[in-house]
Amino acid sequence: MSVLAAGWWLASGDAPASATPSAQAASNGTGTGGAGRSSAAPPVMSPAPAPRQDAAGAQADAFLSDDLRFKFEALLLEAGDAASPSVLKQRMAARLAQHFSAANHARALALLERYVDYRVALGELKAPADTGDPRALRIALEARQRLREKHFDSGELGALFAAEEELDRFTLARLEIERNATLAPAQKQEAVRQAEAELGDAQRTARAGLLAHEALALQTAAFEARGASPQERYAQRRAQYGDAAAGQLALLDSEEKSWQARLDEYAMAKKSSASPAQLEQLGQQLFSAEEQLRIEAALAFRQQPQGGGGQRP
Repeated sequence: MSVLAAGWWLASGDAPASATPSAQAASNGTGTGGAGRSSAAPPVMSPAPAPRQDAAGAQADAFLSDDLRFKFEALLLEAGDAASPSVLKQRMAARLAQHFSAANHARALALLERYVDYRVALGELKAPADTGDPRALRIALEARQRLREKHFDSGELGALFAAEEELDRFTLARLEIERNATLAPAQKQEAVRQAEAELGDAQRTARAGLLAHEALALQTAAFEARGASPQERYAQRRAQYGDAAAGQLALLDSEEKSWQARLDEYAMAKKSSASPAQLEQLGQQLFSAEEQLRIEAALAFRQQPQGGGGQRP
């Protein structure tokens, strides 16, 4: 079982979004299976960001880098499902060297303890009944912020969540604009444009990539729902995104189909009288070493009402 509840997130800040459909397809995948397939590694890291500078121009703490949260989310993914937070922490600790230097090992170890505790507590927060209600959403975000401040100091908060919080503020502003009955449609459009202009370059790029990714996901879901042929998918994607993106998406469709078929076979064996040794052997036959880290999480995700397929949570 997983000790981390799915939780709720307003901004999609757990992985960087590419600005173009083709880049997004190549790095993260699209469609119903998303990152569960063999070609999808743990959250794809952007190129190492330049060292952050403080207000005086001095180099900031290198440990508190812009990809710090991505590293811990990758560790969570690699650790897989665990029966308890302590087991999860042990698994993550065993993989620290893959993401942090020896000089930062002790510091990273201490932070991962608090990060797991935070993620467990986050899963217990109640999501707003209507995520489109600005007032309810603001209350929920304030509760989440209090939880973050309980587990992290100011420097850690900035490194872990600053980018997401910027998008959250924009999303909340956009919802308030859309719910403002005193504004005409043209006024709402201009107000949203002005709010978006206040985002930093990186967040505008992330928002554009997120919108492109969502459009691709919706399109692929529609293809699946009506059983569209590979030829129809390729033709529509080629017209929208060009040859390169259409080819990449076709490859991802094929990989997703293979992943789901292998996951089905493993799930059937698990429901039968197969022994743990037999399941381990079958897992080694069907999945790569990287994929084996995600089997249980994918199967658990299938059981969730919104899970559908066995994509990586």
